[in-house]
Amino acid sequence: MPSPSPKETVQLVQGLVARELVEGFGLPERQAATLLGVVPSSVSQYLSGKRLGPMLSKYADDEEVRAITNRAAQRLVAGISNPRAILEAAIQLGESFSAGPPAQPSSPIPVLSPKLRRKVPDWLRSRIAGEQNAVAECMRLAQRCRDELTRSVFRQIASDSLRHAEIVAALAAYLDQGVVSSQPTGISRTDVQNLIRREHEAEETSTIDLGPELGGVMRILWDSLESDERKHEHLLELLLAASSDSPPTHRGRPPRRPPAS
Repeated sequence: MPSPSPKETVQLVQGLVARELVEGFGLPERQAATLLGVVPSSVSQYLSGKRLGPMLSKYADDEEVRAITNRAAQRLVAGISNPRAILEAAIQLGESFSAGPPAQPSSPIPVLSPKLRRKVPDWLRSRIAGEQNAVAECMRLAQRCRDELTRSVFRQIASDSLRHAEIVAALAAYLDQGVVSSQPTGISRTDVQNLIRREHEAEETSTIDLGPELGGVMRILWDSLESDERKHEHLLELLLAASSDSPPTHRGRPPRRPPAS
């Protein structure tokens, strides 16, 4: 069976996420349909195999596909909007289908010491579990809030914790093989420099520092935006440096990793 088309990839993600929401999270089909933005009958057809049955069966046990759709399901439960979670998962899945076999590194790869390699997996699993627990607690508190602004604070923390769990799971795929360094692939220094320029242009569109005028939760949310901008700038500077000549590191398609949950 050839790789799915872009449209089929989106439908594949919807079907696998529907199964994850109902069978993995125990949500009613109607609630799963609401999170996915589809009618309940579509969820029923995905679950019964009447829609995309052969394709769902083909990819249901693929570890990389399961990891991607599992994270998408977690993001929907955490309040991430349906189009964003589903489309991002479909893009990741499409890249996975088109990536081909992993490239073999031509130079030695820096590796973990045997002692650390024995200890790291348990620590990573504990970190992922802790981040997922934080997501659940933030969403519980968000549901108790009576105003949208305070709810947004907890949703942002939940989204950040979920992203942290994804990052640790991604790191685990390399660390499990003993790899401790990796270079950016598929992008150039010019790509990163252009993005830095656009970030600066976006910041310069406003000449008003609104923060001092705000108070309470409104100030908290504004400060979170400013903090994210500073973090983005720092990450891009590091990425620009990593795109320069550096010692041999892992290249090629990332190793397959297990689902974060």
